[in-house]
Amino acid sequence: SNSYIMAEWVRVNDDHPYVFYLPTKEAITDDKQESAFLVKIQSTGNQVVSVVTANSVDKELVTELILETEITQGKKKVRDTVTLRAQGFWQLSNASGLWDQFIASLKVIKFVQNVDAFVFASVQKLEVRFEGSIENVIIYKDHFIACGKAQEKWVEFVNKKFDKRDKLISFEEAAQKLWDEKKLFEVDAADDDDTWVGTFPYPYMNGALHLGHSFTISKVDFAVGYQRLKGKKALFPFGFHCTGMPIKACADKLKREIEVYGNPPNFNVQEEVKEVVEEAPEAGAPVKRVTAKAAQKGSTSKFQWQIMESLGLPSEEIHKFADAKHWLDFFPDRAVQDLKAMGAKIDWRRSFITTDVNPYYDAFIRWQFNNLKKMNKVKFGKRPTIYSPLDKQPCMDHDRQTGEGVGVTEYVIVKQELLKPYPAVLKHLEDSDKKVYFAPATLRPETMYGQTNCWILPTGDYGAYEISETDIFVCTHRSAYNLAYQGFSTTENVVKELVTFKGADILGAKVKVPLSEYPFVYVLPMFTIKTNKSTGVVTSVPSDSPDDFAAYRDLKTKKDAMIEKYGLTAEMFEREIVPIIEIPGLGNLAAVKVVEDLKIASQNDPKLAEAKDAVYTKGFYEGVMIVGEHAGKTVQVAKPLIREQLIAAGQAIVYREPDGEVVSRSGDPCVVALCDQWYLDYGEETWQKTVAECVKLMDTFDHGEVRNQLKEAVNIIHQWACSRSFGLGTKIPWDTQYLVESLSDSTIYMAYYTIAHLLQGNGNLDGQTTGPAGIKPEQLTDEVFEYIFGKGELPTTDISREFLDKAKKEFTAWYPLDLRATGKDLIPNHIVFWLYNHVAFFPQEQWPKGLKANGWLLLNGEKMAKRTGNFVTLADACKRYGTDAMRFALASAGDGMDDPNFTVENVDTAILQIFTLFEWVQEMIANKDKMKQTPPSDFTERLFAAEMSQNTKKADHHFSRLEFRDALTYGFFEMQKARDEYRKRAGSVENMNWHLIEQFIRSVLIMMAPITSHTSEYLWMNELKEQDSIFNARFPSYPEPDMTILEANKYIQSLISNSRNTLSKLVKKSGPVSEMRVYAFTEFPQWNQETLKALQSYFEKYGTLEDVAEEKVAPYVLKTIPAEYKKENKKIMGFVGKTREDFRAEGASALALSSPFNEWDVLVENSAYIASQLNISKIVLRKSSDEDIAPEKPAQLASGAPGKPLTFWS
Repeated sequence: SNSYIMAEWVRVNDDHPYVFYLPTKEAITDDKQESAFLVKIQSTGNQVVSVVTANSVDKELVTELILETEITQGKKKVRDTVTLRAQGFWQLSNASGLWDQFIASLKVIKFVQNVDAFVFASVQKLEVRFEGSIENVIIYKDHFIACGKAQEKWVEFVNKKFDKRDKLISFEEAAQKLWDEKKLFEVDAADDDDTWVGTFPYPYMNGALHLGHSFTISKVDFAVGYQRLKGKKALFPFGFHCTGMPIKACADKLKREIEVYGNPPNFNVQEEVKEVVEEAPEAGAPVKRVTAKAAQKGSTSKFQWQIMESLGLPSEEIHKFADAKHWLDFFPDRAVQDLKAMGAKIDWRRSFITTDVNPYYDAFIRWQFNNLKKMNKVKFGKRPTIYSPLDKQPCMDHDRQTGEGVGVTEYVIVKQELLKPYPAVLKHLEDSDKKVYFAPATLRPETMYGQTNCWILPTGDYGAYEISETDIFVCTHRSAYNLAYQGFSTTENVVKELVTFKGADILGAKVKVPLSEYPFVYVLPMFTIKTNKSTGVVTSVPSDSPDDFAAYRDLKTKKDAMIEKYGLTAEMFEREIVPIIEIPGLGNLAAVKVVEDLKIASQNDPKLAEAKDAVYTKGFYEGVMIVGEHAGKTVQVAKPLIREQLIAAGQAIVYREPDGEVVSRSGDPCVVALCDQWYLDYGEETWQKTVAECVKLMDTFDHGEVRNQLKEAVNIIHQWACSRSFGLGTKIPWDTQYLVESLSDSTIYMAYYTIAHLLQGNGNLDGQTTGPAGIKPEQLTDEVFEYIFGKGELPTTDISREFLDKAKKEFTAWYPLDLRATGKDLIPNHIVFWLYNHVAFFPQEQWPKGLKANGWLLLNGEKMAKRTGNFVTLADACKRYGTDAMRFALASAGDGMDDPNFTVENVDTAILQIFTLFEWVQEMIANKDKMKQTPPSDFTERLFAAEMSQNTKKADHHFSRLEFRDALTYGFFEMQKARDEYRKRAGSVENMNWHLIEQFIRSVLIMMAPITSHTSEYLWMNELKEQDSIFNARFPSYPEPDMTILEANKYIQSLISNSRNTLSKLVKKSGPVSEMRVYAFTEFPQWNQETLKALQSYFEKYGTLEDVAEEKVAPYVLKTIPAEYKKENKKIMGFVGKTREDFRAEGASALALSSPFNEWDVLVENSAYIASQLNISKIVLRKSSDEDIAPEKPAQLASGAPGKPLTFWS
């Protein structure tokens, strides 16, 4: 029956997002601890009272129980719970009776309070209240199922949780309607306005926005809400990026699927796969593409149609996405709706899409690139670029299916001439007029002096390839493919393959090595070579390569086996290691030393990575050449000289390949090609220095990590290809066969935001209709943009002077940007390009002012990924959690570069906290006439006012620094903590002060408005009956917090805390306590005062109370205090030691001669509160100066001091 019930319950709202956490003690699972517990609980005076719950009500299946215990402690019996394994429970002498009692007394559930998971199948424990009970109890799920009314109360619980969420959701529509009607976030420039503008990198429109987007967007959204409340004209514009390959590639892929599989497609058709081999004009290797209907069993690849379905698109609509234009119509509009549902404070008049579909933005990008060319920032030539042979164009970061961020590695192939006789597989080339070279690629050409052999992978696939009219290279096909696209082939971009063979077929061959002291070296086997990197041919320099030494040593050890297996000879293993570089601390055989020091066992030892790093790093920076014509020069100096020497002599060539796998959106493995292309000359010295200055001046809102990453990226980035041939975008104005690539048309578009509302206006994302200003795209000449954004002269144009000046005013009002929020992954590319272009176009006073970077959002502690299902779109998050709860959880997730964590626990906290605030505000407003209406006067009221001021000040600071989790802490949680303390002190509504309650409500609603925007708006308009939006209010003003009363409260709380600990021990030891006597100390004895003055003097002189080299603390105090007090030396030294301890914990306040407040008055005013907190019936207050202090004696008061009252009990 349990299985049946659970199956039914799974249907009850089982897609609920919340997860709850229940505090239960960990089970005793250690055998020794369990034995000790069993001995203790069965000793005299102790017992197990009952079984509270068990994880099964079947005696045979139970494995864990929670028991109520009673332990005798002195004269008292203390009850507690313990979690015990069943094996321990059944060892109790009364276990059977306890179990029978538990089963016989299964109760009826009154309500469910909490659970540890919301999908019932995942629940392990529940917090419930039984009928007839006044306390909640945590029980196991199987116990719960066996209780009366369990399913009914589960359903009630689920619906109740939804009720809170749904109530908060109900605020959203009205708030968003109000903002739309009032055009609240549509902001225009005006004279003398204090403006603020923040932006987010416009998202790419090949799918729906997700929670990761929302996290970074929220940084700007929270900030713009805050800045508006601070009285600024605050602007948040938002655009949509459509430039590049992905949309076009996806549309084309979908089109092909429909052609092959039908509409709607039938992917289950099983037919023989028919491969058609295509050879594009520029493609060197055949491209295999499946053109017949086929669906391979076991394939993990996903069809584009299925991807579209996973985005929630109905099947009957998907075929429309075979047209790339449909993507530009559909996804930007969907994103607008999702962001509106999020409550984003965006000026939608300024929104647009990119590409030449939008003629207004197209004109802007043409102006930008014409200007870059005039400034000589754009250049043309053959550049090494990651390239898709199938797409026949460069494959930039945003065009890649795999390999975003992968760059180009540049090697030197050192030509090692094959000597006769050739191996059998190459015998037919012996009479060729071309020379055959083995082609090892190296990053360390300076080490060729020490080569002892050449390495080949015996099982590897190799070939001989014609790379020029005179040369044939032995290498892998993959590297020959790369070489063909770099000009090393007899036919451009075509691999000329002469023969293929296994590595074992060429072992034992002799090659002549440039720079080597040996006339030739042998080709030998190495078993750790990876043929998917470099050329598959490797130089061997065992003096300075730990890998080579380990492999060479292995070969010599297994020489006989190698000779027999591969037909080698003993002579081939006899080359001596050649010293070539002297490295301080490692000598001239560095690899040998490090391998032996690390006790590396073989060429497969993982410690080789550590060895390699040690040798290569130290060798490059500290090594000195000891052979060749560059002997005596450091490796740093010699390396480029030797490289150029080898290339100039025709003994080496430059070879490049991607430094990792790159696959284009079309599914094509990419190569490095020398392409005729337009490129931006990033890295040019003067330009780079200007960007570095911008980075130095910019606020990164952190402790330097972002700035350091930016500095590194600015130094690394060089010559970026800005043109391509395929996809969507703006055509290069002077060379229209090319398009501007996607990272190059997204650098200064923030300037376009400032005038987009005039050119395009609301609801005109693609610019297909003329905007509010009546300007047509063809009127937007370069001279017009130059006048608006630069220092150009008034252009000759039919555009009115009024418009030109208005547009210029908008630009100057909103520039520079106050904030750019981004994910950390964009720092090495987009953000660097953004800075390069801004410093090129705009004067220093218009350079970006701030950059906020964040980590990648985790969802419940795990990386978000569609393939794992741990993925939530923005639209789903708003529906599932409610918008304000989602925003609250985003603010709680974190603000630094570490990956933030969005958890459903924070969502639940948000719903509960926001809903509780909503109900409490209603309750307070309903009862305001019962409250005091006078200005705050007593200690409790002045304390609450001071705490509100202090928390508001801290929240203000954290909002200004974009530290939203801390802003939430002080603007919400600490404010509520202060309120709850005030309510506790006040005791009743009648004792509460409406002035303070109203201040609290208004302050919290306004401070939370940037985050929980809809709830704040609802309560502001509907409960406080304000006539205007909360976003037209001002951030709470606050007087400087009254530190005196705050210090006084610390004094009281410290007294209560210390007394509670003391009282607990007294009660355990001696039984109940009825009276507490508190002694207040208004001032120190004179000798204490003189000692404190001496310590103050030491601190002012040395900035510490620790001993320093010049002088120790104790002798300094003794020589400083007046002579008449030196008779108290012993007491003085004890006091110095204690004060130094207090100083370490409390800081300079430990040196104060008196309290900053009247301790006696504070104690008198708070005595009733202290008594209530300690549950003491009588408190007696005394001054240390009182004559009658009985039953205490003067000596007992010796340790007291101002700020440190003493307590006595009876």
